[in-house]
Amino acid sequence: MARRGLLLQGRVRWLLLGSFLLLVFLLFAYLLECTPPADAGLAPGGLGSEPYGKEYYQALLQEQEERHLSRAASLKRQIAQLKQELQDMSEKLKALQEKKELEARGHAEPRNPEPGDLLEYLHSQIDKAEVSTGARLPSEYALVPFESFTATKVYQLEMGLTRHPEEKPVRKDRRDELSEVIEAGLDIINNPSEDDGQEEDGLTAHKQMYTENDFIEGLYRTERDKGTLYELFYAKEDSGDFQQVTLFRPFGPLMKVRSTLVETSSTIVNIIVPLSGRTDTFSQFLLNFREICIQHDRQVHLTVVYFGQEGLNEVRSALERMSREDNFSNYTLIPVDEEFSRGRGLDIGAHAWKKGDVLMFFCDVDIYFTLEFLNTCRLNSTPNKRVFYPVVFSLYNPAIVYGNLELSPPIEHQLIHKKDAGFWRDFGFGMTCQYRSDFLSIGGFDLEVKGWGVEDVHLYRKYLRSELIVIRTPVSGLFHLWHEKQCADELTPEQYRMCIQSKAMNEASHSHLGMLVFRDEIEAHLRKQAYKTHTKMDD
Repeated sequence: MARRGLLLQGRVRWLLLGSFLLLVFLLFAYLLECTPPADAGLAPGGLGSEPYGKEYYQALLQEQEERHLSRAASLKRQIAQLKQELQDMSEKLKALQEKKELEARGHAEPRNPEPGDLLEYLHSQIDKAEVSTGARLPSEYALVPFESFTATKVYQLEMGLTRHPEEKPVRKDRRDELSEVIEAGLDIINNPSEDDGQEEDGLTAHKQMYTENDFIEGLYRTERDKGTLYELFYAKEDSGDFQQVTLFRPFGPLMKVRSTLVETSSTIVNIIVPLSGRTDTFSQFLLNFREICIQHDRQVHLTVVYFGQEGLNEVRSALERMSREDNFSNYTLIPVDEEFSRGRGLDIGAHAWKKGDVLMFFCDVDIYFTLEFLNTCRLNSTPNKRVFYPVVFSLYNPAIVYGNLELSPPIEHQLIHKKDAGFWRDFGFGMTCQYRSDFLSIGGFDLEVKGWGVEDVHLYRKYLRSELIVIRTPVSGLFHLWHEKQCADELTPEQYRMCIQSKAMNEASHSHLGMLVFRDEIEAHLRKQAYKTHTKMDD
């Protein structure tokens, strides 16, 4: 509060100085306007002209006087307006100083709700925005998603035809804005105030200074009638503790909302995967799981809900082999002798956990995630407060993307955010991090709803219409691996057309699909060019 008061006082002083200089400039201009020109007594025709009569000069003087009087009246109005604004600002500054003096003595008066109070207005903008509590929204399209960023990149959702999913280098105006935010967060962490509560936790005895290199990632979103909300995360190398700073720009200077220490090293993530068949894809999934979760993170539990009997023994053997080789037993295999239903499988996996509350990650077998994503999942999920709905980056068909190569590169080398490599799957709501208690309280999936992915949207809408905060943002560490999509013959013509459209969207980028469409024309052009070259060589 003290720093914010000093910042406001400094800005008011600069405003007073600027207004004073403007007043001096206006007075100087007024004096120049009122000074008659040196040749005012000469006849308009010059030295060789015939002298004008007395009436002409009287009319000329009267015209000049009226013009000067009008200019002077205008300047007086401007000066009076500036004086009034200076007086208003001085009164506000004086009231703020008196309030702070009373607060320092422990005799703070109630906050004055007058709309003219600038500080009150800025705080009311925070109350209107989704900073501390969620807002009830009518549909999945009403939510304003976050965009995520690091010190060098911005992962943006709304690309259009000219923007890219990963912006690097960041545009100058955005780079300046985000640099200011990162520095403000560092100042808050390195110079904590009493209301941060860190001194009471005994953290100041082992205080560490944070730098820009300790910035991990951030989220931001702008609500046009309120302001911009920033969520920043900092951490020291090889530390499981994160510093979270929340800032809000209410169309004015940044205001600190809170600064808290987020401990994630002991937060277990229960990764729930519904599965039926696709044993080869599951083997690829386990390679990723073993490298990220077992070799590095360890604070995870894997729950596989398997539908049907075909392939069940292969899945069981793969899990048992992983357990032996990696000395890892934090997994559960739940066989279900039913027709596959993703919502049903996730619901079974959520209810199977019997060790109290736990953070759940609803995941598909064709998802590739990084170590950083697990921490992002933990940081953006809070029981009874926040649920996390990341936007997945969906990869295109590698046979098309890397068609000019003899072999497609390994999956690890395909994980790039490029326009021709994939797209943000902003129409999917299946991958989500949320606590089991929130999932049960909201009522879980509506299992009566039929259709692929429909149950995901219904669960998402439940959270939008609750008071929980929904964090929706593209994340750099979550990829949907391409797999062939089959359009069944039993579909109606309309359903089949929609299936083909979806298949095309997942197949390749606009430019790559265009190259396929015009492949014959391109080959004909190349043949003509080769023929011309051969003819010239013969000549």
